[in-house]
Amino acid sequence: MYLLATTFVHVFHFLLSLFQGDYRVIGHPEERNDRQVLHEEWARYSAFYKYQPIDLVRKYFGEKIGLYFAWLGVYTQLLIPASIVGIIVFGYGVATVDTNIPSLEMCDERLNFTMCPLCDGACDFWHLSTACGTARASHLFDNPATVFFAIFMSLWAVLFLEHWKRRQISLSFSWDLTGIEEDEVFTITNTRNTLKHTHTFKHGTLSHTNPITPKKLTWKDRLPGYCINVSSILFMFGLTFSAVFGVIIYRITVSALMAMSPDPEIKSNVRVTVTATAVMINLVVILILDEIYGAVAVWLTELEIPKTETNFEERLILKAFLLKFMNAYAPIFYVAFFKGRFAGRPGSYVYVFNDYRMEECAPGGCLIELCIQLSIIMLGKQLIQNNIFEIGIPKLKKFVRALKEKESKVQEKQEERPPQQWNLDYALAPFEGLTPEYMEMIIQFGFVSLFVASFPLAPLFALLNNVIEIRLDAKKFVTELRRPVATRAKDIGVWYNILSGMGKFSVIINAFVISFTSDFIPRLVYQYMYSQTGTMHGFIDHTLSYFNVSNFKQGTAPQNSEHGDITVCRYKDYREPPWSADAYQFSKQYWCVLAARLAFVILFQNLVMFLSLVVAWVIPDVPKTIVEQLKREKKLLVDLFLQEEKEKFQLIQSLFAKDASVPPGQSLFLYTLRSVYDGGTICQCVTLLESLIDPSLSYSLPLRCSVKHSLSC
Repeated sequence: MYLLATTFVHVFHFLLSLFQGDYRVIGHPEERNDRQVLHEEWARYSAFYKYQPIDLVRKYFGEKIGLYFAWLGVYTQLLIPASIVGIIVFGYGVATVDTNIPSLEMCDERLNFTMCPLCDGACDFWHLSTACGTARASHLFDNPATVFFAIFMSLWAVLFLEHWKRRQISLSFSWDLTGIEEDEVFTITNTRNTLKHTHTFKHGTLSHTNPITPKKLTWKDRLPGYCINVSSILFMFGLTFSAVFGVIIYRITVSALMAMSPDPEIKSNVRVTVTATAVMINLVVILILDEIYGAVAVWLTELEIPKTETNFEERLILKAFLLKFMNAYAPIFYVAFFKGRFAGRPGSYVYVFNDYRMEECAPGGCLIELCIQLSIIMLGKQLIQNNIFEIGIPKLKKFVRALKEKESKVQEKQEERPPQQWNLDYALAPFEGLTPEYMEMIIQFGFVSLFVASFPLAPLFALLNNVIEIRLDAKKFVTELRRPVATRAKDIGVWYNILSGMGKFSVIINAFVISFTSDFIPRLVYQYMYSQTGTMHGFIDHTLSYFNVSNFKQGTAPQNSEHGDITVCRYKDYREPPWSADAYQFSKQYWCVLAARLAFVILFQNLVMFLSLVVAWVIPDVPKTIVEQLKREKKLLVDLFLQEEKEKFQLIQSLFAKDASVPPGQSLFLYTLRSVYDGGTICQCVTLLESLIDPSLSYSLPLRCSVKHSLSC
């Protein structure tokens, strides 16, 4: 009996994984099945401008996959206004770059700012005007409009979540998903318990373990798994930080070697070359570690032995997100908040391995390097991981599988019939869940929201990617994967909590990027506190400190300088000059700027949080149409209840009216029952009988009788 039941389970899952015929339309277009309609109207790149047939996707693949594509559609749709605003902000930077006073001062060779060497010994003094291109490029992303865009994107994240909440409730109502929570947990729990009794096919024979309920696991049984989880995650964090540190060492050493080159062209392109190559190395490391971390997350979750499939999926998502979040954003966090902060000053630099100086930001600030880092990693992940891997790897697996089948298969005769459609569908790649699909979009959402102050064009590139991503995923589900077993779900689960957390975290990150990474706050402080004319004239000179070259440590001063006899050089910092009593200590301007930066962080966070609460309060969670429909349904239910109570009351009145006409020798109960049966319906008869036997059922009987009557009882 158990063998028969288990065989039925395997056959059932096999049949569910099959499609409804070929996805290619062969006959008349009017006779297309659901798979062919989805392929023609949805799973084509030429249909990128069309709305998704979400109801048909839900009907064919189930609610869980339908909710994913609905969420992806809402996210992509709301990227359109964010992209438009980002283009406007970038256009403002392009339009004002020629009138930006700090950039003009950096490019002015007549000011003759002689800067301190970039490395010890081999590097010479250099003029600030040689960094003119970096300064002009920085203004494209570091301008007053960037602050407005950061506030806008923080509110955009709240608006996106509120809009999706309304869309999700609408779908739950139209798909009748509002009351499935208990059934879902019960079904999943049974599935997990069933999976504990392993049954597999081996060489045509079914092997299974004894279906005895296993002993309940205690905390002692789970403790080793938890310990391995914690230690493994900490090890992965260390591995990520080690990769970032390795790239830092690469940047430092290559910068020093290129600065020692006698070729002036190589010297002039040190920063661009080192930054670009280091980001490419970071991208390759991120792509490799992403695949490793995905497999490790599955292994660690299995060690915890979760009780249900929902519990298993949630734990897997949290581990994979934590590891991949650190892997993707660790290099960006370093450039945004740590690079140049601990480099020291001339005469007292911080060294790595006692030989190499810690790297510093470019004269125009670290924001342009953050922009380069963010853009290359974001575009590289989208192009390589999200598109090439999703297209190339499935086709490669399919090709390898076809070769293996061709080698193992005996040569068939020509008169034999071709393979059936269900054989072709079963040969497709199995469906492995929606976690990878959600994960790549969540990481992209982080690029769009967390560091958007440094790269206003991020929403535009995300939009272009998602337009392709929707059709790519649709094509993959329709033509390249087995049809997954339909799963009911009332929402997107823990992913909504992750999105909400990242939206709040983005407010803090953007506040610190604007205040500490960009020069927005120093410019404001100078213009309103130190500028004699109330303009930005003299800002560059204000931000550069003086250093007496005689204070260089032995062996670190430039040898055979081409700039002649230099006694004082400049470096970017707020420090006292060498002729001051507190030489090289932080100046008063430094503390003023620091206080203004911290004040801006507090003001920005509170302002954006308040506006976010206002947006969430203004937009109701439940759409007005659904509220009205729920009111109508409730009114109809109350009317039905009152009508049934009225009929019951009239029936009781008729009983008292007939009391005097009861024949002698016959009970009132049997006479009334016979009268109701002869003149009424069976439902009324049964209802009366039950109410007389158990009066406590009287309030539920009208509704039950209505149900019986509707079923033609």
